[in-house]
Amino acid sequence: MESIKILAIESSCDETAAAVVENGRHVLSNIISSQVPMHTLYGGVVPELASRAHIEAIHPVVEEALKGAGLTLADIDAVAVTYGPGLVGALLVGVAFGKALAFGLEKPLIGVNHIEGHVSAALLEHPELEPPFLCLIVSGGHTNLAYMRDYGVFEIIGSTRDDAAGEAFDKVARAIGLGYPGGPKIEKAAREGDPEAIHFPRGKVDEAPYDFTFSGMKSAVLNYLNHAEMTGETVRQADVAASFQAAVIDVLVSRAMHAVRERREKQLVLAGGVAANGALREALRKACEAEGVKLYVPSPIFCTDNAAMIGAAGYYRFRKGERAGWDLNAVPYLELT
Repeated sequence: MESIKILAIESSCDETAAAVVENGRHVLSNIISSQVPMHTLYGGVVPELASRAHIEAIHPVVEEALKGAGLTLADIDAVAVTYGPGLVGALLVGVAFGKALAFGLEKPLIGVNHIEGHVSAALLEHPELEPPFLCLIVSGGHTNLAYMRDYGVFEIIGSTRDDAAGEAFDKVARAIGLGYPGGPKIEKAAREGDPEAIHFPRGKVDEAPYDFTFSGMKSAVLNYLNHAEMTGETVRQADVAASFQAAVIDVLVSRAMHAVRERREKQLVLAGGVAANGALREALRKACEAEGVKLYVPSPIFCTDNAAMIGAAGYYRFRKGERAGWDLNAVPYLELT
């Protein structure tokens, strides 16, 4: 089989990343420059600062990805870049750099949906995985149940009606004094807590059994904290973290397994930044084992934002003959279709 090497660029939020992926499955390099220490000072991502940091990091990150792969720009067959969804300023840095690179090299340009990239991360470590399959996508900005019919072809069967799960983690972490980034800090605190100490509601959407809602759960935590403050009750941070995490995981797993049973699916992919959460991975593994379903979960480094996943998705779009024009632009609210 002909070897196709994709240089991929990802800059949708607060990681500047570049990777070289061969034939959609083999990662030759995967470089990530994180902005987390900077944004932690402000309690969350500051879009203007993120854009500036991307501008500073993108050139050296791409150079390092090429060096790590042992290649030069002349060895690259195409450039793939995230063009949405995400922060518009951050996306524009990657899109502009990718377009300039592809234009100067006279190489094909491929635009990639960031969420499609998250799903494609599972392809990097599981050579046997082929569509169609069901996906549970859980990130800071998105929570979806999707059916991947073919490479790059999706049907959304369930979505959050309000907050994304990762967004809820960040808000609750801030409320209980853990700070940013919320997901990893809640997971760490939860290890010392009792997941049954406090019962938080498991929101459901009656007319849409595959949909999610997390705003009520977040409000319940805030109400619990306010009541404790008014009554002088001691709040155990670890118990709140553990109980909240358990509630979120319960909702995610129950919706996913309902879809698995109703649709008689035999393959499930867990994707997105929140897929790095060990408690979620273990709960879903047990649920899939009980149902006889094969679960595919990327390694944590491929769950959080990275460019290797963009290279995997870009390869299959390249193979289909898809090419982006030089008018490719950032689309901050890009939908998965």
